Amino acid sequence: VTENRSDLEDLHLYATPREQRFRRFASLEFEGQLYMTPYDFIQAVTNDEPKRAKKWRSLSKQELNQILMETPPVWKGSSKLFRNLNEKGVISYTEYLFLLCILTKPHAGFRIAFNMFDTDGNEMVDKKEFLVLQEIFRKKNEKRERKGDEEKRAMLRLQLYGYHTSTNSVLKTEGQDLVPRSYWDTLRRSTSQALFSDLAERADDISSSLSDTTLLVHFFGKKGKAELNFEDFYRFMDNLQTEVLEIEFLSYSNGMNTISEEDFAHILLRYTNVENTSSYLENMRCRIPEEKGITFDEFRSFFQFLNNLEDFTIAMQMYNFASRSIGQDEFKRAVYVATGVKLSPHLVNTVFKIFDVDRDDQLSYKEFIGIMKDRLNRGFR
Repeated sequence: VTENRSDLEDLHLYATPREQRFRRFASLEFEGQLYMTPYDFIQAVTNDEPKRAKKWRSLSKQELNQILMETPPVWKGSSKLFRNLNEKGVISYTEYLFLLCILTKPHAGFRIAFNMFDTDGNEMVDKKEFLVLQEIFRKKNEKRERKGDEEKRAMLRLQLYGYHTSTNSVLKTEGQDLVPRSYWDTLRRSTSQALFSDLAERADDISSSLSDTTLLVHFFGKKGKAELNFEDFYRFMDNLQTEVLEIEFLSYSNGMNTISEEDFAHILLRYTNVENTSSYLENMRCRIPEEKGITFDEFRSFFQFLNNLEDFTIAMQMYNFASRSIGQDEFKRAVYVATGVKLSPHLVNTVFKIFDVDRDDQLSYKEFIGIMKDRLNRGFR
């Protein structure tokens, strides 16, 4: 354990909710920086609290190298990658944020995400381009940092990023002073090429001082020379979404091919701000007396719809239902038009039975969208 309890709680005060969650679930420490294992990451997105006591185990250089040596290449990826790696992997804080982003992206957004990394437009992403991610998340984080003890905040940055940073600055060129420059200002003013060339200089600077991680080795090989193509990138994102959904589904299915409608409601209402969860569950129990069950295909199709929630919202506004209730047929059609996802009649009926509190077979658009946005972002909207 690298810090005593009072130090832990003290630094927690300076952390954002996402940082707090990462620190709560991370179990490894290497040269002052905290890391999650693949097991920790799965726990962090499927459970409210860690299943074990809070401890950070210090990794030796030899142990880290052994973990990275056993990391499979990207072409060996699968929807069981994180479960197979289990404790044999290291995930940094910025990679944790990247993986969280993947979980909320529609398939159509995968290409946009890839193109944002592919700054030279050669249809391949190399390690240097990927490391720009580190700088983007760091810059966004600095704008959100809570004011207070500079020493404590510096300790927190070291834990999360592995190096000390000078607030609101990006390295301009070697030998020059650090110049204040906002990532978002640059984004507004210029093309992504100009933006990333600026941040890429910082990536050069930090890549030499940061340790390799499981993701970096998985994507770019043990020597860091491999490049990532879109097909492999797409497959990784799709596999991760599928893996997390499988884990959530299997935690309720008990080896069966379906989960109950009530279990589906439990999963749906997790990480939301709904206070009277019991009333939703009771409402559904009364209105679906005979259990038919929700299959994994139905379960996955609903969460694919959730990842397209913004497009669905626009479609509903075009239907002029912005603040009115909607029926099942209208809902099903809007989902298909906006997302291309066909929800089964039973799934749509189950959703209505959960959220149609006044039992008029209509869905309150505004309330439903608000609750689902919370669920989509797992409480971090």
